[in-house]
Amino acid sequence: MKKGLLLLVLLVPVLWGLGQERLTLEECYRLGEANYPLTRQRALIERTREYTLANLAKGVYPQLAVSGLATYQSDVTKIDIPPVAGMNINIPTVPKDQYKLYGEVSQTLTDFGINKQRRVISRNDAELQEANLSADLYALKDRINQLFFGALLVDGQIEQNELAAKDIGTGIKNVEAAVKNGTDFNSSLNKLRAELLTTEQHSVELRATRSAYTDMLGLFIDRSIDTSIVLVKPEEPASAGGASAVGQPLTDSIRRPELTAYDLQLQGYAEQLKLTKRNLYPSVSAFFQGGVGQPNPVNFLSTSISGYYLTGLRLTWTIGNSYTYKKDKLISQNNQEMVRNQRNTFLFNTRQTMHQENADIRKYRELIRTDDAIVELRESVDKSSAAQLENGVLSANDYLLDVNAASQARQQRVVHAIQLLQAQYNYRTTSGN
Repeated sequence: MKKGLLLLVLLVPVLWGLGQERLTLEECYRLGEANYPLTRQRALIERTREYTLANLAKGVYPQLAVSGLATYQSDVTKIDIPPVAGMNINIPTVPKDQYKLYGEVSQTLTDFGINKQRRVISRNDAELQEANLSADLYALKDRINQLFFGALLVDGQIEQNELAAKDIGTGIKNVEAAVKNGTDFNSSLNKLRAELLTTEQHSVELRATRSAYTDMLGLFIDRSIDTSIVLVKPEEPASAGGASAVGQPLTDSIRRPELTAYDLQLQGYAEQLKLTKRNLYPSVSAFFQGGVGQPNPVNFLSTSISGYYLTGLRLTWTIGNSYTYKKDKLISQNNQEMVRNQRNTFLFNTRQTMHQENADIRKYRELIRTDDAIVELRESVDKSSAAQLENGVLSANDYLLDVNAASQARQQRVVHAIQLLQAQYNYRTTSGN
């Protein structure tokens, strides 16, 4: 029976932990991106790309145009031939009101890759929009980091505050026994009780702070995060920077989506210049035109409305584009240079941030090394003070000082540990690795 009760006592914490819902940082990243309204734009970009490419693909199909024209002119050409004996020559006069309705089918014979180039530009534009969207969504990670690690930090402080309350509770029991035995005063007991209430007040404040963090985090991931949900403390990331040895070089490998956007901008300007160059070439197309007109467009002597058709080849060469091509090329080069400057500025600022975060990581690692030694010493003094208080050789004031010192040391270690993790994940987010 005793063994069964002991086993039940040992299993209760395990079963309680298994029953609690757990939330990881990576899951917050995923839910935050899925819930963010801007994410819905990705599907719109994809559909727009499909529609645009489908339209461009039809650019190689024969083109049909229907046109109509109705005019009235002030004068027309007249041919007056004097009468000749024995001959009846009558050349009709074209009417001043003229009408023409026709349709024309044309097929380009010399595309010179223009349509293909337009499809390349369309794909590049869609990829650039997706890259810009990815950059905007990537910024969510930094905001989620602040909220998630802020809540984790408060969790650690709550845990250490409860340990301090437990130590004070132990002191209260010892002083209560001493008061009953007449070896201590009620004033000592009241001091401990007042400190316990202060500790409980601090717990209320910490829980309110945690609720503020989790409420904001819940808005980002579109789910409620109550006290039953455990925020899982993440492992140290592999690419966390912050070499333990001071002065060790920092790896500046940056894989941010913004870099992809910059590269696509450069490619877009280059592809647009290719299209501009292809538009300088002459265009040859076959055409067939048919319709009705008055007078007949192919027989001006026919003054009545009649049908007609004509077919052949058409050469079109817009040489005006050649006048501006040189400047267009310079404009494209200038635009590319501006994008390169923006890219270099982004890399410079990102490396500066990484160096600062790397320095923070080294700082917190050094602090944690001394935190462990401080906590060990403070807890040793705390245990000794508890024994002295129990034996009546230490005052309640001195005991509280030692309890608070040990609690402060433990809280500092928790704070530095969470700050180290946050700095490491900030470094990973900044570098994009």
